[in-house]
Amino acid sequence: MFDVGSTELLLIIIVAVVVIGPKDLPRALYRVGQVMGKARAMSRHFRSGIDAMIREAEMEDLQKKWASENRRIMEQYPATDVVEEPVALVAPAEASQNTGAAPHNPESSPAPEKPA
Repeated sequence: MFDVGSTELLLIIIVAVVVIGPKDLPRALYRVGQVMGKARAMSRHFRSGIDAMIREAEMEDLQKKWASENRRIMEQYPATDVVEEPVALVAPAEASQNTGAAPHNPESSPAPEKPA
């Protein structure tokens, strides 16, 4: 951010001690830290707001593309026959109870041992 070398930093410290005084210097540095923290927080908040607006614009663009592609596909492949009555799917266990037949349950047995 700031290109401050060691000599510039030493000069800033000397000027701060002379101008502010050694007694009030810690309080002044604390206050500078608070102000910098608030500035960073405001910057972060502003950046997140801009990012949210960009994401929202991208989402709207993607939704428009999706809708146009969906419309194109629906026009290219129109629905053919519509089923009047829905077909009920019955589980095999329920089907065997309704018909009286026993459900198919193969018996399991261990595999034969191989000679060594």
